[in-house]
Amino acid sequence: MRKGFDIEKYLRIQSERIKERIAKFGDKLYLEFGGKLFDDNHASRVLPGFLPDTKLRMLIQLSDYAEIVMVISAKDIEKNKMRSDLGITYDEDVLRLRGEFEKVGLYAGGVVITHYNGQSSADAYRARLERLGIKVYYHYTIEGYPNNVALIDSDEGFGKNDYVETSRPLVIVTAPGPGSGKMAVCLSQLYQENKKGVKAGYAKFETFPVWNLPLKHPVNMAYEAATADLNDVNMIDPFHLDAYGNIAVNYNRDIEIFPVLNAIFEGIYGESPYKSPTDMGVNMIGHCMSAEDVCCSAAREEIIRRYYFALCNLAEKGDNENEVNKIALIMKQAKLTTEYRRTTVAAHERKELTGVASAAIELQDGTIITARSSSLLGPCAALLLNATKHLAGIPHETKLIPEELIAPIQKTKVEYLHGHNPRLHMDEVLVALSLLSNQDDNCRKAIDQLPKLEGCQVHCTVMLSDIDHKIFKKLGIGLTCDPVKKVE
Repeated sequence: MRKGFDIEKYLRIQSERIKERIAKFGDKLYLEFGGKLFDDNHASRVLPGFLPDTKLRMLIQLSDYAEIVMVISAKDIEKNKMRSDLGITYDEDVLRLRGEFEKVGLYAGGVVITHYNGQSSADAYRARLERLGIKVYYHYTIEGYPNNVALIDSDEGFGKNDYVETSRPLVIVTAPGPGSGKMAVCLSQLYQENKKGVKAGYAKFETFPVWNLPLKHPVNMAYEAATADLNDVNMIDPFHLDAYGNIAVNYNRDIEIFPVLNAIFEGIYGESPYKSPTDMGVNMIGHCMSAEDVCCSAAREEIIRRYYFALCNLAEKGDNENEVNKIALIMKQAKLTTEYRRTTVAAHERKELTGVASAAIELQDGTIITARSSSLLGPCAALLLNATKHLAGIPHETKLIPEELIAPIQKTKVEYLHGHNPRLHMDEVLVALSLLSNQDDNCRKAIDQLPKLEGCQVHCTVMLSDIDHKIFKKLGIGLTCDPVKKVE
């Protein structure tokens, strides 16, 4: 599979850019880190060659004088907001991320609960963290934010928030997901640091949108599709255009908050060090694309993937029609249809031919493998067998798992576990293959092919179980499904 991103160049020039920005300010720099710091799966999908932990690797180079402050919104705690890519809640992810940071030698400081307004769920979460020895701070909802600058820049605004105690010159402010209030935490700290006589600066690290790529570049449009549920909109930065006469891409929330940041800086220093929200950024990703055509293709795939994901959510929950419509519009702007995704076309053709639920996978060399549902196997379980047989050079007609082995498993599922679907899921197929691999060389060869599936794309003509979704995630396979519920 071709790579489109130069990770070594990125690690070098990105850390250099952050060091330059630290040197620009005096005692302390608050660096707002947007996107996923530890496991940025979106970036790895749209920029082939970018690894999910690339940004973490870069920060390790700064570990001696950096600390991390985690931010989580009380609103997200209250509604048990989930990370869709990992299937865990934001509050659990805070603890997971802290643990991962500490494993690699990064110092994790306190946790800030934003948008606090007396929520009992936030109070319970604070108590839980404090029992673990973690310092917790409340930042409150400010009426009229972000437009009421006079109130915000006062003791009744930012001054009302808890002051976050930090000890290192570089403070990395991050969160499990967008909309957590990271920027507001940074601005609040600037206000309070100034009152304490500490000269503190602010910079922003936001992976997307990429400021030096065109507004309608597929990579930027993929980001807009990924944040459709937040109503984020990519925009030309009007402040940057006015100051320099150059076009730069930013997004609505940063542009909206810029006057606030400007006002706060002017209150602290007498003048603002930044002329535009783009100036605040330190992102160098746009300089590290080694094969733009590869990244464009991957980004288009991501837009379609997000569209199918939204469609399935609509079919399941029925409360995200606006999100579906927004991504559909993005697809139209990008001149995309679902037929751009080769696996979608192949799966639909197989379904039309067989009349049953079907699936297709595109392997790393571009080969398309298909499978259908049967009385023994679900479509994706069958697809897994077909794909690994192909990669191992095993004839298609070879039966890796004998029917006499499948039958007792089905009996247990239906008669003893009271299941309605007797067909084997992907995890059950993998367990059966593993058991047989000790005595069957073909099963062993098939199991050995699993790493080759990472980065491959799959489409299924029906919505899948949580079990199958998790297996695809663990194998690193990009999955889309038609918004059609399975008929057991």
